[in-house]
Amino acid sequence: MVSGLINANPVVYEKKERRARSASSCVNDEYATEQIDQQEVFDHVRDIKDPEHPYSLEELKVITEDAIEVDDERSYVRVTFTPTVEHCSMATVIGLCLRVKLMRSLPPRFKVDIMVAPGTHATEAAVNKQLNDKERVAAALENPNLVDMVDECLAPTFD
Repeated sequence: MVSGLINANPVVYEKKERRARSASSCVNDEYATEQIDQQEVFDHVRDIKDPEHPYSLEELKVITEDAIEVDDERSYVRVTFTPTVEHCSMATVIGLCLRVKLMRSLPPRFKVDIMVAPGTHATEAAVNKQLNDKERVAAALENPNLVDMVDECLAPTFD
């Protein structure tokens, strides 16, 4: 994790109980498109670790299920996250972690937008532009140090 914490004492919330997924109605049709919903996207991103703290994004309320929009018919997902402090220097790293996790988890047909919640970050427009520009994301993922940090945040925990 990072030394010199921006938010040394974040508020930690209790995790929501995991809900069971309902069985798919098209389990016997190998060509059927599986429906993606808000709960599934939340389940993919809820355990991402914060780059500064040993807590998940869910525990810090950086990400909530209500902040996820899914339009399965249009193959569109929008995830809006809320940094713990207005001047969070890790906002772009958190957004990159969200993007990478969803790139690895969702079918390639999905367009994913990652946004900082309006009014929650000092450089919100710049962060949003960076997180939703394919070339900037690709360049960031060529940086081995940044990839290591993202992979560390995405590594599963067994608690």
